[in-house]
Amino acid sequence: MSHLPARLALLSGNFITGLAVLAPAGMLPELSAALGVTVRDIGLLVTYGAVVLCFGSPLVSWLTTRIGRRLLMSGTLAIVAAGHVLSAAVDSYAAILAARLSMLAFVAIYTPQAASTMALIAAEKDRASALAFVFLGWSLAIAVGLPLITLSAAHFGWRETYLLIGAAAALSAALNAMSLPGGLQGHPLSLQSFVDIARSKTLMLILLITLFQMSGQFSITVYMAALAQTVADGGPAAGGLLFSLLGVAGLIGNLAATRIVRLAGVNRTLGCFIIVMMAGALIFALGTGILVVMAVGVFVLGLGITAGNSMQQARLVTAAPLLASATVALNTSTLYVGQALGSGAAGLLYEHAFHRAIGFLAVGFFAAAFLAFVLTSRRHAS
Repeated sequence: MSHLPARLALLSGNFITGLAVLAPAGMLPELSAALGVTVRDIGLLVTYGAVVLCFGSPLVSWLTTRIGRRLLMSGTLAIVAAGHVLSAAVDSYAAILAARLSMLAFVAIYTPQAASTMALIAAEKDRASALAFVFLGWSLAIAVGLPLITLSAAHFGWRETYLLIGAAAALSAALNAMSLPGGLQGHPLSLQSFVDIARSKTLMLILLITLFQMSGQFSITVYMAALAQTVADGGPAAGGLLFSLLGVAGLIGNLAATRIVRLAGVNRTLGCFIIVMMAGALIFALGTGILVVMAVGVFVLGLGITAGNSMQQARLVTAAPLLASATVALNTSTLYVGQALGSGAAGLLYEHAFHRAIGFLAVGFFAAAFLAFVLTSRRHAS
C-alpha cells in the first residue's frame, strides 16, 4: 500500500477526531451526575458541538488554505490534546461546554482536510479505497474508542478519561508531523469556490445525502446507550457493547467497501450501504426495549455508517477534483448539521419518553437519503 505512513497518520487523526466529537455520548451518566445536569444536557454537548463544527469546517478551511497540510494536521491535533486536558480540570457544565466548543472550532478542519490531503497523495485509481482506509479511523473511534471511554468513565472517572484522550491526541499529532510529506499544499480556495458549488445541482444533491444520512445515524447513536439502560434493563456494559458492535460493523463495512467500490463503482456501493443502514434502523426501531434485537439493529446499521461516509467523500472528490477542499469541507459541515438535527430531534423524543419513535425517526432520515441518492444517480453523478 503506497504512502502507508501518511495513511496511518491520517487514520489516527480521524480516530482522535471521532473521539473528540463523540466522547460525551460515552460518558452520559457520569457527566450528568458529576455536573448536576440531565442526560439530555450532556447529549446536547454533541448537538451544540455539531453546530460549531458545521460553521467551522468551511470557514477554517478557507482561512487556512495556504497553510501546509503537515503543519495544519498536526497543529489541529495538538489543539485537541490541549482542549481535553483543559476539560479535565474544570468543574461546571458551562466550563465543559466552553472548552469543548472552543476546541471543536479547530477540530472542524481535520476530517475534510484529511480527505483532501489523501486525495493529493493517492493516485486517482486508488483514491476511493485510500479515502475509505483513512475513514477507518472513525470506525475505530466507535469500535474501540467509545467502549473504552464508557468503561474508563465508569471505573476511573470522567476527568481521567479526558486526560487519556488528550494523551492519545498528542501522540497522533506527533505521528502526523513525522509522516505527512513536507510542502504539501491544497488547491487555493476563494469565496468563488463555494459559489460554484452552490450553483451545481449535482453537488448540492450529494451534500443532501450526507445531511439525511448523518441525521439518521445520530438519531440512534447518541442515545442508544441510554436506551439500553432505561428501556432494555442493561447496565453501563450494555452501552459499551452497543458501541463496540457499531464500530466493529463499521470496520467490516468499510473494509468491504474498499473492495466493492473497485468492482461496482462509488455510486452503486453508496446506494447499497444506504439501504443497509435503513434496514438496521428499522430493526432497532422494532426491537427497542429488547437488548438482543437492538444489538442486531446496531450491528446492521454499523455496516453502513463509515462506508457510506467514505463513498460520499469519494463522490465529491471525483465530481469536482479542483474543488475538493471546498466540497469536502462543506460535506463535513453538512455532516455536522445532520448530527445536530438527528441528535437534537432524538433528544426531544427521549425527553418525552417516545423511545421507540427514535428508531423510526432514523428510518425516515435514511429513506430521505436514499431518495436524494436516486436523484443524483439519474444525473449520472457517480
